[in-house]
Amino acid sequence: MSSETLSQNEIDQLLGGSGSSSMHAAPRAGGDVDYQLYDFRRPHRVSKERLRTLEAMYERLVKSLEAWLLSRIRGQVELRLQSVEQFSFGEFTLSLPTPCASFGFEILNTGGQKGVIDVGHEFAYYLVDRFFGGSGMASVPTRAMSPVERLVVRMMVERTTGLLCDIWQDHVEFDFELTSFESIPEMVQAASRDDPVLVASIEVNAGNASSLILICLPFSVLDKFFASGEQQRVKGMTGSEQERQITRELAEVSLRQMQVDITARLPAFEVPMRHLLGLPVGAVLTTGIPTDTKLDITVGGQTRYHAAAGRVGGKLAVRLLDAPGVPAPPPPLLRP
Repeated sequence: MSSETLSQNEIDQLLGGSGSSSMHAAPRAGGDVDYQLYDFRRPHRVSKERLRTLEAMYERLVKSLEAWLLSRIRGQVELRLQSVEQFSFGEFTLSLPTPCASFGFEILNTGGQKGVIDVGHEFAYYLVDRFFGGSGMASVPTRAMSPVERLVVRMMVERTTGLLCDIWQDHVEFDFELTSFESIPEMVQAASRDDPVLVASIEVNAGNASSLILICLPFSVLDKFFASGEQQRVKGMTGSEQERQITRELAEVSLRQMQVDITARLPAFEVPMRHLLGLPVGAVLTTGIPTDTKLDITVGGQTRYHAAAGRVGGKLAVRLLDAPGVPAPPPPLLRP
């Protein structure tokens, strides 16, 4: 442009108005430009590193839940983790079928925060049919579940919440309590529509039933997980109680055999440089420190004890007197 003043058409174009069609930018020669929308009100918080961690966690849940279902219904059941994604709670409720089979649970000690597990309408009735001795091939009714049917499906949901606590225990301590059931998606209330939630989608194939299990957790209770810099987890010891005891004993033996440097030091004192330069070999240096002054005992370069100088037989020794924050050892092992 030759002028620094924008024309009305240019202003309309910048503001999204209906300016002249000649002002529309032409597409690049390489083809259509791929744009990605960004919502500043609900920024995406799941990075690739976090997503890999989440997928590994929920894969554990899927395998454990699949094994539990196989042992209970004694039928062919296949579970597969489809995705772990961030949505708004409004988007989550829109994804629920009508009628749905959504169980609400309260996350204890979080100020009333809530989550949702939707079992999937078809799979819920498949569970009911199998638990009551059916073949699992019955047609799926389009009505909401009765109170008795909810109790049957609730057993699987309680197992799912227990597994959910297990996979999160290395990052966030959770304690869940089932509080409600809803069959109408619009009646599911766990958060505001615009609040971000983490939704895990688990694909289920069982008999003639094919649906999704959706596990919804609010982001507000996952801040500790997403705010940490590096995911450092302390893995629990596996194996039986006897194996863990043997491992502990071997670790204790190795620890007790470890060699550490221990040094006994006198308190610091000053000597004039002219006296130090004039000392011949074999000279005795007078420190001026009383003979009953405590020595500092350092272990690995850190002061851990105070001690008194002594002798055992023909060898020099120290007697531990006290340790900061540690009770003094009972009997003295050497004589002054």
